[in-house]
Amino acid sequence: MSYARVLCVGLVGVTGHLVEVEADLSVGLPAVVLTGLPDTVLHEARDRVRAALVNSGEEWPNRRITVNLLPAALPKHGSGFDLGMATAMLASAGELPPAALDGVVLLGELGLDGTVRPVRGVLPMVAAAVRAGMTRVIVPVANAREAMVIPGVTVRAVDSLRGLLAFLRDGTPLPEIPPVPAAPTAPGPDLAEIAGQHTARYALEVAAAGGHHLALLGPPGAGKTMLAERLPSILPRLDDDAALEVTAVQSIAGVLPPDGRLIRRPPFQAPHHTSSTVSLLGGGAGLARPGLLSLAHRGVLFLDEVPEMSRATLQALRQPLESGRVVLSRARGTVEYPARVQLVVAANPCPCASSAGDRHCTCGPTVRRRYLARLSGPFLDRIDIRITVLPLSAAQLMVEVEPAESSAGVAARVDRARTAAAARWSAEGWRTNSEVPGPVLRRPPWRLPAGDTTVLHRAVDRGTLSGRGFDRVLRLAWTVADLDGRDRPAAGEVNEAYELRQGETRTPRRGTT
Repeated sequence: MSYARVLCVGLVGVTGHLVEVEADLSVGLPAVVLTGLPDTVLHEARDRVRAALVNSGEEWPNRRITVNLLPAALPKHGSGFDLGMATAMLASAGELPPAALDGVVLLGELGLDGTVRPVRGVLPMVAAAVRAGMTRVIVPVANAREAMVIPGVTVRAVDSLRGLLAFLRDGTPLPEIPPVPAAPTAPGPDLAEIAGQHTARYALEVAAAGGHHLALLGPPGAGKTMLAERLPSILPRLDDDAALEVTAVQSIAGVLPPDGRLIRRPPFQAPHHTSSTVSLLGGGAGLARPGLLSLAHRGVLFLDEVPEMSRATLQALRQPLESGRVVLSRARGTVEYPARVQLVVAANPCPCASSAGDRHCTCGPTVRRRYLARLSGPFLDRIDIRITVLPLSAAQLMVEVEPAESSAGVAARVDRARTAAAARWSAEGWRTNSEVPGPVLRRPPWRLPAGDTTVLHRAVDRGTLSGRGFDRVLRLAWTVADLDGRDRPAAGEVNEAYELRQGETRTPRRGTT
């Protein structure tokens, strides 16, 4: 037999596609011809596969070998096709029984000595195979736990090409998949460590309950970074669908923890203020890779010292913050990555950043305006909550009457509020109030009485609130109502939401202590 076919999976963004690896041996000068839109890494697979076969004790077919990757119009990239190419070549030469490869998806990179090395993106690859009706996959040992996360598939692990060929020919057992270690229980940052800052703590709770973006403005040492780092501690754990999305992105980026379990905690990304647009949004030659924005999907993206960041980088975040996804076009195609994040930005009020606040500021009014003007109006308009974090007094630092509330207590209220929002919007597929389109909240049955939204109408007419801001205040009002345990917001919740939006909140009516 001079023809054989093996199944693999190719990725375009986070979407997997079943790929048929065809191998044909024909008469002619010995050569390997690779077709089907392969990238540079795949072109180099010819030499890797040849060395791996020879070093595994196999005879290299001294004929013209044509390897085709179907569908031919789909861009192929990466080294995950190595294992499929090697077995397809041997099967076309009659060295493997074709029946052993029927309905089996093979994924893995080959070393020159025949070892099978792990590849990125195994989780979304296996998920795509299952959606295509495949029930058996063979993956590298290092990727086995990750592949087993997907239900409805039988996973086998290989550590060498020699071992795989012995299994396909004689049924020789493959290596056992190592057990999943116990989940780590190390405690993370806790809100109980925050002294004072009751207003900022309440703003953090509202942001967590509704999935709202948050801006923290204040002098150094006031606690802006500590507050942002503790936002994930009060967010609900990810459900199965969200955990699969997050784990898939981490797998593609190659940063998935070695234990291979689903990521249940909302991720937290805090890039340096010198980070480039590509590092945040994603990029690279050929097909773009995910950036930190996508790695923070379903979690928190914290931008500290945000006025020091490139203006172009901040402007590039505007569209993903609205749509919850990043679409990147490069020479070899267009990819889409999820980017539904909670953005938290922190900024000093001026360049001198005096820790004593305005009392020792050396910056004039013009300098202060120019500094904060680095954050454009359209960018700030997408941030729901804006809070001024004031310096702490000695009494707040040393003479607290009672300990601050822990993250566990706040998380319980956040979870109840999110459960109420999810039940309200479940028919539309929205999880949080921040995802609800503005027109929905301005139409029956969700439209609030005109008397309850008077402050918003006046602000829009005065030009101090945009149309987008109007909708975002409505979303905030629903979140405040959910925290109150109310079915609908009234004038009190709307006014409080407007204060949170404008940064005018002084003492919260409720919330953390």
